[in-house]
Amino acid sequence: MASCKIKDDPELLRKAIENPHIALREIIKNDLYYFIRYFWDEYSNEQFVDNWHIRYICNELMVIAKRIAHNKPNEYDLIINIPPGTTKTAMVSIFYPLWCWANWHWMRFITSSYTASLAMESAEYSRDIIKSQKWRMLFPDIDIKKDEDTKTNFRCIKYLSKKPGKAPKIKKGGNRYSTSVGGSMTGFHGHINIVDDPIDPMRAASDVELKKANYWMDNVLPFRKVDKNISTTILIMQRLHQDDPTGHLLKERPDKIKHISLPGEIKNFMDMVKPPELIRYYSGELLDPKRLSWEALEDLRILGQYTYSGQVGQNPVPLSGGMFKVDFIQTVENIPTGTQRDHTVRYWDKAATAEGGAYTVGVKMSRLTNGKYLIEDVKRGQWSSELRERIIRQAAEADGMECRVYIEQEPGSGGLESARATIKNLAGYAVYADRPTGDKTRRADPFSVQVNDGNVLILRASWNHDFLDELANFPNSTFKDQVDAASGAFNKLTAKKKVKVMRK
Repeated sequence: MASCKIKDDPELLRKAIENPHIALREIIKNDLYYFIRYFWDEYSNEQFVDNWHIRYICNELMVIAKRIAHNKPNEYDLIINIPPGTTKTAMVSIFYPLWCWANWHWMRFITSSYTASLAMESAEYSRDIIKSQKWRMLFPDIDIKKDEDTKTNFRCIKYLSKKPGKAPKIKKGGNRYSTSVGGSMTGFHGHINIVDDPIDPMRAASDVELKKANYWMDNVLPFRKVDKNISTTILIMQRLHQDDPTGHLLKERPDKIKHISLPGEIKNFMDMVKPPELIRYYSGELLDPKRLSWEALEDLRILGQYTYSGQVGQNPVPLSGGMFKVDFIQTVENIPTGTQRDHTVRYWDKAATAEGGAYTVGVKMSRLTNGKYLIEDVKRGQWSSELRERIIRQAAEADGMECRVYIEQEPGSGGLESARATIKNLAGYAVYADRPTGDKTRRADPFSVQVNDGNVLILRASWNHDFLDELANFPNSTFKDQVDAASGAFNKLTAKKKVKVMRK
């Protein structure tokens, strides 16, 4: 510990008594956790919230930095899987490089995220801290080189001891280069390369994004090391897909990876804790009861079973049959007594032609004032373009002006023209084109959560059997148009309730 170093060095102890700043400097230089605590208010206006995982991760990061500082061979790269909202970006991408510079000014870093702007945001926080008065008080000898100070790349310098009447000598140090996953890094190399959230959570189902990230991790980043035998890569992220960079690297070179996995709760995900001895630190089955309480986790559940399992549980299992528990859907004759409609939409998934296999489907759904959702009507058929537009118009007239209409816009110019034609056909009504992203299964995930929690009702009608049969077999059902339209309607009704994934 830092205090032992001061106690064991009489001269350092004497200086610490005369100047408490010396003692403080030694403490935070020797412990990343205390370093973060001390400089926290230079990063955030919010109060620091402590939890055991912060000290644990800090200790792991310090082991890597000290090994590199002593020029010892790299035994592993580090992967940390942890939910959003757990201070991960602050720890790894903002404070860690600064703590390393406070000890070893020569270290070089490459930091990256799924967009360059996110990587540069973390770098800018680091730069603000090193320019703060608090930093200058304890580390006046560590600064940023004035002519190499940009958002994407800035260099550290160290002032050597001054001599009377002479300007201090300057020793060049390491640098920090920020880029996106997939971005160029020509000419830059790092002792420590940090990858913080390599994939956009909203695009994690995209094969293109997965392949791009994994190719970059395999074929670009390994060649951006100062010394391949010593330099280390640190990947920190929440799990998003079985073949995300964590899954890919663990499959390709498991013997070269140290894997830390910290699910947000162990009521459902105890097997995902790695190393397993960390289970004893969980409180009330929660990783971090203050940041990620059961109430906070419930807010994340609205994103869907798949998303919750990956980002909270660190277990991105693929969805399979039985996604919807249709027995939990209650059939009613009318809106339940004591409640009323809060908001109503009809969502249309249009088939391109009358032939083929696809159906045109329009699902009318309402959010009720008691918090439940009522499926009121389903229009479904294989119609010609002319008949389809006439039926869509008739449905809008029957639904009334209080019902908003959404038209799913397929990709390409054909989808755009088709959506515009329907919007023109519904002149006078509140109608909007919608361009959904991700596959049908992922889009249906949030709707399935409410179905499985018993929060969805259905008006008794002749179309009930076909609708419930498709849900019961989804995503292995022959047709998926009714599920797609129903999930589209639900997502529009809950758009304001959804939470965005937290990064820091």
